[in-house]
Amino acid sequence: MRILIVEDEKAIADVLASRLRKEKYSVDVSYDGEEGCYNALTDIYNLIILDVMLPYKDGFQILREIKENNISAKVIMLTARSDISDKLTGLEGGADDYVTKPFHIDEVVARVNIQLRKKINKEQNTIDFKDISLNLKSSVLYCTTGESIEVSLKELLLLEYLIQNSSIIVSKEQIYDKVWGPYNEIESNNLEAYLSFIRKKLKLIGSKVTIKAIRGIGYRLGANNE
Repeated sequence: MRILIVEDEKAIADVLASRLRKEKYSVDVSYDGEEGCYNALTDIYNLIILDVMLPYKDGFQILREIKENNISAKVIMLTARSDISDKLTGLEGGADDYVTKPFHIDEVVARVNIQLRKKINKEQNTIDFKDISLNLKSSVLYCTTGESIEVSLKELLLLEYLIQNSSIIVSKEQIYDKVWGPYNEIESNNLEAYLSFIRKKLKLIGSKVTIKAIRGIGYRLGANNE
C-alpha cells in the first residue's frame, strides 16, 4: 500500500513517514501544497494524509481537486484548528477522517490502518494472472502448483502493477512512477534487481509466468508456453 503525506512541518512529516514505513507502507512526502496536489493527482496512492494549512495551496483546495478528478485514495485531514466548522468542511468535502493537532502518532497509524483495511475489504484481496495469484493483504504469491512464497513490499507493488497491466507493455518510466513514486531517483539496475528477485520466486514456486523485456520499450508479463 502506498501513502502520500502532505505536511509543511518537516519534523512532523518525517516522523510520521518513518513510523508508517515501519508498518510496511510505501510512503512519499510533499512539504507544500503545490507539490502535494501534483503528486495526489497522479492517482498512485491508496491513502493521502493531508494537512490543511499549507504554503501555495491549502488542504481544502487539494481535497477539492482530488474529488473533482475522481482520485480513489482515502484522505485523512490533519489540522491545528479545533473549530468544528473546519472538520465539517473537510468531511463534507469528501475526507474520510480528520485528526486534530497535536496528535499521538499511534492514533494516526491506527486511523490509517482502519481506512486501508476498509479499502481492501471493498476490493479483491487477490489478483490473478495465468497460474499465479497475488494476495495484496498478506503479500504472498501463490501458484496452481500448490507452492507459495512471500514477497517484499517493492516486489508486491511491482507485481501488482505488472498483473494489472498484463495486456500492454509498460515502460520503465511508468514503473518508476507507480512503484517508486514521482521524483524518484531510482537507477535502472535497481529495477532490474527487483525483476530478477521476482523471476527467481516465480521459478521457485513452479510458475510458467515470465517477465518479458521488450528491448527499448519496457516489460510485459507472459508465460513460457506462449
